[in-house]
Amino acid sequence: MIRWWRNVVWALVGAIAAAVAIEAMLIRDAAGEIQWSGSGRAAATGAAATGLRLNEILAGPARDWDGDGLYDSKNDEWLEVQNVGSGAITLDEYRLADADHTVRFALAGTLAPGDVRLITGAAAVAWQRAQGLTAAGLSLNNSGDTVYLIQIAGTDTTTIDSHAYGSIEGASDRSVGRSATQSDAWILYDSLNRYTGGGTPTGTGCAPTPGGVNGCTTDVSATTWGAIKKLYR
Repeated sequence: MIRWWRNVVWALVGAIAAAVAIEAMLIRDAAGEIQWSGSGRAAATGAAATGLRLNEILAGPARDWDGDGLYDSKNDEWLEVQNVGSGAITLDEYRLADADHTVRFALAGTLAPGDVRLITGAAAVAWQRAQGLTAAGLSLNNSGDTVYLIQIAGTDTTTIDSHAYGSIEGASDRSVGRSATQSDAWILYDSLNRYTGGGTPTGTGCAPTPGGVNGCTTDVSATTWGAIKKLYR
């Protein structure tokens, strides 16, 4: 009888331990402490189904992009997501990750149709510190990287959208983003650091648009950083 009860107790302990381990794994995955396999649906299918997509990425800041009055190579990185659907999107299930599949930031709140959400490296650092994680920021490599927009719903992780960029896009104060006229095409926004080489993507002279809808409808002339910042205040 004692042996039978011992077996029952150990079985219960094992079941509880397994449940705790699964819950902890999910919590760590959501908080960015472990990696995700990246084996979700195709990115294009996910973006089309949810209406949320990546919009623009700036990996090589050389000035104060987050508006705190100081330049910091980690804090001043930024990227955007955009709602191209017909209804508001609740963002609580969405995460941003990089090429090594480490979650760098958890989105929150809602995003109205057509709106763009700007995420700076400083915001990622603040979120990581709140989770008790290493403050690595968005960790966008200047030499090239891949950004993933993923959705975590229960035990399911789905790749909603992704974009890989190279060293041309990752150079100082250049961003890469979706074209205003061809939504599936990504182009270079390089007015602050013109690219004149023969690689791809080619230079456009367009200006980065942090927090705004991408566009380059007129020829770009010489300007100052102060004039550009006024456009987004």
